Amino acid sequence: MLAAILFDLDGTIVNTDPIHYQAWQQMLSTYNIEIDETFYKSRISGRLNPEIIQDILPQLSLVEGQKFADDKEALFRQRASHLKPISGFAELIAWTEAHQLKRALVTNAPRLNAEFMLEVLGIKHAFHTVVLADDCIAGKPDPAPYQVALNRLGIQAKDAIALEDSPSGIHAAVGAGIRTIGIASTHEAQVLQEIGAFLVIPDFTDLQLWTLLNSLTETDLSAVSDR
Repeated sequence: MLAAILFDLDGTIVNTDPIHYQAWQQMLSTYNIEIDETFYKSRISGRLNPEIIQDILPQLSLVEGQKFADDKEALFRQRASHLKPISGFAELIAWTEAHQLKRALVTNAPRLNAEFMLEVLGIKHAFHTVVLADDCIAGKPDPAPYQVALNRLGIQAKDAIALEDSPSGIHAAVGAGIRTIGIASTHEAQVLQEIGAFLVIPDFTDLQLWTLLNSLTETDLSAVSDR
């Protein structure tokens, strides 16, 4: 039986990618590096800042790279105060409450960003636990963040569903043994399915999601594996 839903943050609960994209564009332009959406999706989206900076700006020292990341995230927060959750999120949280399901937030977002977004979106108290990459031995795509979330909630992977929008996030959740639904806000549905999402939806209003969830109140979660 379904016992918990585990949520990613950026791109899953709220579509922050356009603002992250603009912030990376502005920051990288100071190094005469121009990026387009393809570059962003393949080399930035879903990855941890230290990995991104090592990949794109390998000439920076650790201190310089950290300052660059801090400045980029500060720029993001300046532009993100108007954001709202993706359609259907409030209804999904209400549904989990009605069915007494546990909820976890599992994100690669830096701590300041995660705290900022929870405040801006008004969902500070929506989760039983919040797992950051900083809390784990590794961030996504490593399964460690999802393993930590399962341990904190006291449940097994077979009794949870994860919601993710990025390839790295889906790899992490699937790697932890969690059946994963893809949110096609930042990547093509086919891409998310190919890397392990058993269902892909545009947002939380999708009828497929609600049909599935309502069936899981009476059905063993393992029964969805081949859907």
